[in-house]
Formats: sequence, structure tokens, C-alpha cells
Amino acid sequence: MKKIILSINAVLVSFLLVTNSWATVHEKTLENGLKVIVKEDHRAPVATAQVWYKVGSASEYGGITGVSHVLEHMMFKGTPKYPVGKFSEILASIGARDNAFTSRDFTAYYQLFDVSKLETSFDLESDRMAQLNLDESEFTKELEVVKEERRLRTEDNPNALTYEQFNATAFNSSPYHNPVIGWMNDLDNMQVSDLRDWYQQWYSPNNATLVVAGDVDPQVVFALAEKYYGPVPSREVATLKARLEPRQVGTRRVEVKAVAKLPYMIIGYKVPTLKTVKDSREAYALNILSGILDGGRSSRLSKHLVREQEVAASAGAGYDLYSARNSMFLFDGTPNAENTLEELEQAISQEIEKLQTELVSERELKRVKAQVVAGEVYQQDSVQRQAYVIGSLETVGLGWKAMNDYADNIQKITAEDVREVAKKYLVDDFKTVAYLTPQARQGLGVKK
Repeated sequence: MKKIILSINAVLVSFLLVTNSWATVHEKTLENGLKVIVKEDHRAPVATAQVWYKVGSASEYGGITGVSHVLEHMMFKGTPKYPVGKFSEILASIGARDNAFTSRDFTAYYQLFDVSKLETSFDLESDRMAQLNLDESEFTKELEVVKEERRLRTEDNPNALTYEQFNATAFNSSPYHNPVIGWMNDLDNMQVSDLRDWYQQWYSPNNATLVVAGDVDPQVVFALAEKYYGPVPSREVATLKARLEPRQVGTRRVEVKAVAKLPYMIIGYKVPTLKTVKDSREAYALNILSGILDGGRSSRLSKHLVREQEVAASAGAGYDLYSARNSMFLFDGTPNAENTLEELEQAISQEIEKLQTELVSERELKRVKAQVVAGEVYQQDSVQRQAYVIGSLETVGLGWKAMNDYADNIQKITAEDVREVAKKYLVDDFKTVAYLTPQARQGLGVKK
């Protein structure tokens, strides 16, 4: 017990050091509405610049799913000032790394570079914010790249296909029903005009956040932001109608039959997030709950289901505290060869029942709190991760300062809080289950 307390104290000391460093965050909003946030970190002469747009697959509607992700690809296809290929060529010539990603709630673009190259990053990124080329021929080629990506990562990946079908079953009205990459039929029918409209509706400085983290002087960053991003005109940003998920009133199930070596299962329960919950304690308690179930070898799923009962070859749980909309508390797993998906589901249900009827011990709660806080602390080690945390919190509407209160809020959670959220949310009425049933290739008529 003494070792555990010492470990917890060490983690809290580390967290205090990190949270004190958040005092070195500076922010400014330009006249065109672009918010600029600077996080100083002078440990190495590097920096990252990230532009976050408040648009993702959750902004899409039927018929154009995947448009946010396709537009992300097209953002690398040039402008009148920097034609196709020049963007990446210039960044490569200065030793910078760049990429982008699309999620349900946002689309972001980033570069990592020697701090002396910050101006180059701003020049390139601000240019494509304002003057993107959306050429028909380039669009046609890139659309095929995205469709092939969908085939490889989803349609030919049985676990990913199961996850896609799980979400489509779990969510009816919520835009989380749709995959980020889009449905293939929508991709087949997508036009470059869809991207032009999307770019005009969402890619505006007043719908974006510029985050810079690293060995930088905030005033220099603000001056360069004024120079390069300041002239970009703001536009009227599209507004979204609320697409609230109706209350679920019973367990939903879906079976996916696909070529696979092993069976697989996903179980999810509808839960609020920190952005949507009425009482923030519930969100932090759910965060702790996920750590109790899946936080290393000492966690319950690993200890009980994998090693003791040997009902699972693998089992995990997860919860996204920072999702912009109501989301899911997830379980997934693969049964051992001697067991079935039904037996694994029953074993998980028994673990949930224990959490609903028995209080977590003080020792286990302290250990999990230390692990949960440590996970957040150690992720702040790189400038890229620091910028990611700021950008994601800003974009979903929580604000980067939410990180300041994270450790305190976690420490306030009691064993009773954990039991209550398990009783309130991990119930059959909010449950969705997806089974992957492996099929032989010849059974699906696929050539060997």
C-alpha cells in the first residue's frame, strides 16, 4: 500500500509540473475570427503548427457522407500560388513533417518543423485556407484513392467492418451513425461541386483555431499570424440543425458475416460526455470506470476474463471523455478458442453487475486514479500532443482550460460515483451488441 501511495504522489507531482506549464499558454483572436493559441515549450528548438476546423463527419448529411475526409485529401492538391506538389515539396526541403486527419468532430492539418521555419508553415497553410484549387481531374484521381482506402481499411478489415455496422445500429438520428470515411455509395456519387460547397461553408478563419506549440515567442507567433492569416477574409459559416439521438428503449443487435480468422464482439452503452452531461462528475466517473475495466494487466477485464477465467483471448473497454456529442461506453473482445461470443458477452455482463452492486475498494480506486492521471500527464510530453489537446478541446467547445481542472476532478470521484454511473448507464435499454461471425472465403464466393 505504501508503494501505491508513493506512486500516486509521484504522479500528482508530475501533474502539477505539467499544469503549471499550462500557464505558458497565450491566446488571441484576429479580426477575421481566427483564434490563435500558443503553448510555449522551450525544451527543444522545434514547434508544431496545427489548424483545426470545426467540421467533421458529424457535420455531414445523407448523400455526401465522407465529404470532409475527401476535402482533407484535396487540401494537398495546390493553390494558384503553390501548384500541385509544391506544398509537400517545400515542407520536405526544410525538413518538416506534415499530415492531416478527419474525425467525427473536426478536421485538422499540422506541420512539425525546426522553429526557424514557422513563417514557411504559416505562408503555406494560410494560402490553402483562402485559395484552394479544386480541380476536377485531381478530384477524380483522389476520390479513387479514398475509395481504395475504404476497401482496405473497412471492407477488407472484418473488425473495422463490424465497428462500422455497430455504429450504424447503435445510432439512428445522431450523425455518429455514419462512418468518417463515408458510405461507398455516397463516394461513388460525389461531385467536385460537393467539395467546393463544403470548403466555402466551413473553411473560414472564423471557424478555425490555429495552435502553435514549441520553442516559440508568443508575440512573434501573433505577429506572423496577423501577417499571413489576418488577410484571409471570414465567411458566413454554415449552421447545423440539432440531430439528437432519441432515447433507446431496448437492446439492439447486429451480426456481421465476413471473411475472418477469429470471432469478435463489440458492446456499447449510450453515455453522455463532458460536453453533454448535466453533472460533470458523471463524465469523470465514467472515465475512471473505463480505467478500472481496462487499464493494464491489473485491470478487471485483463485479470478476470483473460487470465483467471480464460474466457477471452482479448478484452477491452473505453470511453471518450471529450467527444462533442453523446457517445458510447465500449467493450470489445475475442473469445478463447474453447468459448463462444455469447459466453464472453455473459462474462462482461457479470463484471458490469459487480460494478453496479459492489463498491470499488479504496486501494483499487487510488491505483486507477493514478493511472488515469498519469496517462494524461505523459501524453503531454511532446509538443504535438500538447497542441492536439488544445486543438481538440477548443474545437469540441470545452476550451483548452478544461485540462487545468482534470486532475482535481478525477481525484474528487468516489467509489459511490463509479457505482452510480455503472447502474445508471450500463443497462440493457442503452445496449448495442455487434457480433462478427467468421466466414470461409469459398462460403462467400470469393476466389482463392
